[in-house]
Amino acid sequence: MLVLPFPEMAPPLLDFPVNRGIWLPTALPNQEEGEPDRISMCRASLVSSFLGSLDRLAHQGTATARSTHSSSPVAGLARFFPDATAMRMPVQFARLIEPGQKPDFSESTIIEFGTPREVLFACKTPLEFADMVKLRNSDGSFEEEARVVAVQYQPGNTLVAARFSREVPNWIVKS
Repeated sequence: MLVLPFPEMAPPLLDFPVNRGIWLPTALPNQEEGEPDRISMCRASLVSSFLGSLDRLAHQGTATARSTHSSSPVAGLARFFPDATAMRMPVQFARLIEPGQKPDFSESTIIEFGTPREVLFACKTPLEFADMVKLRNSDGSFEEEARVVAVQYQPGNTLVAARFSREVPNWIVKS
């Protein structure tokens, strides 16, 4: 086996009239004498053969919605709310047993999905359909009551969808 240093190998390789497997002309076409443009013809041929091969490579496929959030248990509940937006909003919440009751914000959670009318989150508190909850964020700029409209029980977790008692304008800001 013959091993040549790079300075001795480079000139013969650079003079070789092949560039990545495509034969190139040794001289540019002479447009003044009416010689055809061989480079453009060669490229056009390659492009048409490449586009023809794409038909053989195309396959029909489907993608599932919200696949990026499948690790969250709340994502399973969110699929029943088509306009739900993924989010991460830390809140404290309290279960309200009687109307007008002073809330005891004993549990913190994260609102993982939201619609203009609903919030979806997981909690440890066992909630039931039609229970009232009060949610607030840490700076107090968001404090709303909501009624539970969907519940899924999992070991150690309650997945909740709750609908606001009143219209809450612009609480979801999409960027």
